[in-house]
Amino acid sequence: MNPEVFAEWFRLRGARVVRTESSYWLGQSMRAFQAFPYHLTINPPEAELLTLLRAHNAICLRYSTAFDAPVGYPSYHAILEKQGYQIESLGKWARKNVRRGLRNCTVEPISFQLLARDGWVLQQDTLHRQRRHELRDHKRWERLCLAAAHLPGFEAWGALVQGDLAASVITFRMGNCCYMLYQQCKREYLTAHVNNALSFTVTQNLLRRPEVSSIFYGLHSLDAPPSVDEFKFRMGYTCKPVRQRVYLHPFCLPLFNPITYAVARAAKAVRPRNRVFAKAEGMIRFYLGGRPALKPSRAAREFVLPSRPDERAYGLEQSASSTPEQERL
Repeated sequence: MNPEVFAEWFRLRGARVVRTESSYWLGQSMRAFQAFPYHLTINPPEAELLTLLRAHNAICLRYSTAFDAPVGYPSYHAILEKQGYQIESLGKWARKNVRRGLRNCTVEPISFQLLARDGWVLQQDTLHRQRRHELRDHKRWERLCLAAAHLPGFEAWGALVQGDLAASVITFRMGNCCYMLYQQCKREYLTAHVNNALSFTVTQNLLRRPEVSSIFYGLHSLDAPPSVDEFKFRMGYTCKPVRQRVYLHPFCLPLFNPITYAVARAAKAVRPRNRVFAKAEGMIRFYLGGRPALKPSRAAREFVLPSRPDERAYGLEQSASSTPEQERL
């Protein structure tokens, strides 16, 4: 499948998608654009970025670039390359929870119609636990699911407990890479480890397909708690080192500085469930941490991604709201 199919999924949901020479760009809140395909790194020329900003009245752009690039916040993609993915390849904690989950639920492909109807409860519960508010009404969730139902490359998977949808995930094949999107779970089934069973079964199924060589489980998020990625790493996924660059409109450069970062961090601490404050704090943090003047050259040369990335290593501490949670989703 190609990026145009993925772009059409966003368009069917009412999102703005722009194509430039280097990438596709998804219009997001606060007049920002995110580059996709997400798993690729790009190095667009400055003229292309400025043209995109000015043509669409945008404030900032965000994209992944190579780790040896001169600018960008030290970051990662959660990814799993093709290999023999078996339960024996997981750590003791993950093996135990996968086995428990498989005893408690059945993992199978489901229809997008079922996901649109029953998945909204899972979406609300998941975002509430993560202190995030990205989809605010059922109709938007239905559009998201039903748009995927009519496009090639999309699949929906569910973990069912006695017929009840306990957890779900959407997958999309982008060339030889599969994306895991919108994984979610009902709170009442967290201790049944249905998320572990779902992640393991879907990952194993996808990697057995000859046309799939890797699975992309997500970008280093601006505002998600660390526990989101801890789960992925325990399930066998690894950090692929990249840099995430936040490229600002020239008029906005004076507004992104250590003082405004301190204000944004304080605002997020006071209102941890406010999506605007969370995104603004993350965007300023990624911008400041990615400037050449603030990036010690020795640290850049010696940087090694740990299994649980620690953003304090770059002099920009996580805010108090980014506390680990009990489970993945």
